[in-house]
Amino acid sequence: AFRVKFMNSLGMLARLQTRARPVKPGLPQSAVQYSRRSCDHSMGWYGQQLRATTILSVRKDDKVFVIGDGQVSLGSQIIKPNARKVRILKEGVIAGFAGATADAMTLFERLENKLQEHPETMRACVEMAKAWRMDKYLRRLEAVMIVADANVSLTLTGNGDVLEPIDGVIGIGSGGMFATAAARALIDVEGLDAVAVGHKAMNIAADLCVYTNKNFVTELIQVEAKAATEETPTGTPVLGSEDTSS
Repeated sequence: AFRVKFMNSLGMLARLQTRARPVKPGLPQSAVQYSRRSCDHSMGWYGQQLRATTILSVRKDDKVFVIGDGQVSLGSQIIKPNARKVRILKEGVIAGFAGATADAMTLFERLENKLQEHPETMRACVEMAKAWRMDKYLRRLEAVMIVADANVSLTLTGNGDVLEPIDGVIGIGSGGMFATAAARALIDVEGLDAVAVGHKAMNIAADLCVYTNKNFVTELIQVEAKAATEETPTGTPVLGSEDTSS
């Protein structure tokens, strides 16, 4: 009788251990960790959490267009529908962010200081990325930024990345992939400038991403065409902005 009870106890213990296993037995620990991560749909830049927003930058011909939605979400709740996530850092430089709002405001302030130290946008962004990566305080800030001027469009991340797209299209945030794909499909269509491409792509992203609405905030840099004479300055950025709701 004791032997029967002992064997029954072992069988019950084995069944409990089998139920507690998250994946099939025999898989390595890396596979177990991957299976847990695969259920998390918020993974983004190198493990950073994708935030609920969409920011898109389109560069075509003589226009650089940056557009972002206005929705602020907390879980399944919409906290604010008309937040401004695209801003002018200085004359001729536009930035947009996806991430925690307080973190983004801190990064905007730091980038403004870097632009004062280094007037060239590329150099300022590289220095900002280095500080973001190495500083113990900035390292904890979770956001992804788009920075654009008349000459260059860049993506900045907390891992020290400064990325320039080959086709002039950048999309970040939860709907960034939708907006990027749509913009790349429309970028070569004749008769559509950067503004039209950006609006169409963002409307598509808003239709697909539940965390993106259609209260768009936009900024435009228009680069003047080169003059025939050398006396006329070229590449002068002209800023314009608009708030649209559709």
